[in-house]
Amino acid sequence: MLNLIIIMFIFSLITMILIFISILISKKKIFDREKFSPFECGFDPKSLTRIPFSLQFFIITIIFLIFDVEISIILPMIMVFEINDKKSWFLTSMFFMIILILGIFYEWNNNLLNWKL
Repeated sequence: MLNLIIIMFIFSLITMILIFISILISKKKIFDREKFSPFECGFDPKSLTRIPFSLQFFIITIIFLIFDVEISIILPMIMVFEINDKKSWFLTSMFFMIILILGIFYEWNNNLLNWKL
């Protein structure tokens, strides 16, 4: 056990020495032209990092994700129609559909589905 601790200490010491030597040897440039040059895509690193985006695109994306998850829940409900009890399947599917319809009415009343420029 003591040998393992000594070996771990030696490897840790060697690692720290190598890191320290690397820090001392490396060149420090305050202004590196390559670092501040634009990438091939035209990204300017000196520009603002907070690029404004359209909130309408964000809302449409969220609505799409919600309906995508809803479709992934509806499809298995259709497949288990023959396996489950008809009454419990009907109540579960109607409860789910009521939630979907209420969600669409909420989005419609808040004008989230209208595209305004």
